Amino acid sequence: MVSFAWSPTVTRQSRAFAFGLAAVLAWSTVATAFKISLQHMSPAQLVLYACAASLVSLLAILAGQRRLGDYLSSLGSNWRRSLTLGAINPFVYYLILFQAYSLLPAQEAQAINYTWALTMTLLAVPLLRQALTVRDALAALVCYLGVLVIGTRGDVLGLSFSDAHGVLFALASTVLWAAYWIFNTRDTREPVLALAQNFTFALPLILAWCAVTGELRLVAWQGLAGAAYVGALEMGFTFVLWLSAMKLTESTAKIANLIFLSPLLSLLLIHQIVGEPIYPSTLTGLVLILGGLVLQKLPLGRQVLIRPR
Repeated sequence: MVSFAWSPTVTRQSRAFAFGLAAVLAWSTVATAFKISLQHMSPAQLVLYACAASLVSLLAILAGQRRLGDYLSSLGSNWRRSLTLGAINPFVYYLILFQAYSLLPAQEAQAINYTWALTMTLLAVPLLRQALTVRDALAALVCYLGVLVIGTRGDVLGLSFSDAHGVLFALASTVLWAAYWIFNTRDTREPVLALAQNFTFALPLILAWCAVTGELRLVAWQGLAGAAYVGALEMGFTFVLWLSAMKLTESTAKIANLIFLSPLLSLLLIHQIVGEPIYPSTLTGLVLILGGLVLQKLPLGRQVLIRPR
């Protein structure tokens, strides 16, 4: 996927780890970039400019791989799938996610967003007809207890949400992201090529939305710089790094577990750069969310709770 010059002594697994760690480090910065960018532009504007930057970066990657011809030749035959998936991600998903970030502290929005992996397991029951196990149900209870702790800033019994709309937007974004990856399982296209085509058809949708809602206005250069960073890293190049890591690794679990570093590094950056004080409720809720995700991986409670017919 990505070509670099490596020493002959560097093993395939070491390269996989390097790519995976680079992706995780990049993803750890995006919550901070979201929050800073939203100080200079609206959520819709951030989606528009970030999507444009991402498309440019993806096309540059395809050009470097000499696959622009494949991209162009299959664009017409894949337009329906690209339009559907592009409408979900990046259009609606990032519009809702950035709305959550505009309403909530970055630390709360990013912590809630980490429940998407569990949301995907729950959605797989009706959409893919997969069974729900006792382990999955326990993991869901632990994760969503964490969301409750974060959303209420520790006032769980009082159910006093710091911003109920922000929490709902953050949870809705996890449903959209999980649904996107479930629908993506039926997509047989090469991932980078597919993502570039999806973004190609999403960009006019985002442009039309901004035109209708009066968001086609000049924005500060700081916002444009943030959008370019978000588009190139969050939506573009980092995705390719992660795919490269998963392709090279001898153990998917070893690379996948790197993702647990991201929320902790992200909190540190949010505190140091954005200047948010880290709430004890955020730390408690994040521990519960990560604990639920770890619980889901443990070899216990495999008894089937729900088996779709």
